[in-house]
Amino acid sequence: MADSFALSNGVNMPAIGFGTWKISPDSAAEETVLEALKAGYRHIDTAKLYSNERGVGAAVRASNIPREDIFVTTKLWNSDHAYDDALHAFDESLERLGLDYVDLYLIHWPGTSRRGEAWRALQHIYKAGKAKSIGVSNYSIENIEEIVQSGGMLPMANQIEFHPFIYAEQKELLEYCKQQGIQVEAYSPLAQHSQHAHPVVIEIAKRHGRSPSQVILRWCLQHGTAPLPRSTNPDHIRENIEVLDFELSAEDMERIDHISV
Repeated sequence: MADSFALSNGVNMPAIGFGTWKISPDSAAEETVLEALKAGYRHIDTAKLYSNERGVGAAVRASNIPREDIFVTTKLWNSDHAYDDALHAFDESLERLGLDYVDLYLIHWPGTSRRGEAWRALQHIYKAGKAKSIGVSNYSIENIEEIVQSGGMLPMANQIEFHPFIYAEQKELLEYCKQQGIQVEAYSPLAQHSQHAHPVVIEIAKRHGRSPSQVILRWCLQHGTAPLPRSTNPDHIRENIEVLDFELSAEDMERIDHISV
């Protein structure tokens, strides 16, 4: 399997990202993201809401990895959906990150009536070259159709909660995004699994000589989504990225698909 997904504008997104939600303060974020970059991650996901953009940016700069080799995502919060507010919020995120551009800028939620203004602002940011790509997060089919009907650019990515325990309710959205050429990112891919691994996943993991977490992340990848696992444990950070060198069978995929049914 390829180690990246090509977005609709040709930008390559590393297939596995590192999530940073709840990793704060900035000092903890810097330390953890440096660990992730050392382990091989080249896709780092943050947001204004996470209050760790400074730490994420510090890690990117301190890593000695060329900036163009690291894919950085951040997000616009609900309070900044007005057009001018969105432009200002983006500039503040860039300043906190200490970067000249981001690789992907997302509307974090479609949660206000001014989301149309926010999307216009993101298109302006993209055309100015400050964000290499733009997209949305937590958007439903109806929310995306609203963008389509407005005549604006289609989002290049939609970051949604996606894991086997929610697959049945997200399947239609996943297929819709594929049809529209919108790359799906999977946040919280290990959410419910982290509490209790499902027997089906455990059995498949044993057969492949892998951990249950690796099986779920591989399942996400084979559904064409870019998973964003999060951990502060160095061993788990390394384990979660080592999923490109094995493959689940069609039967394995089908069994995991039906865990939530």
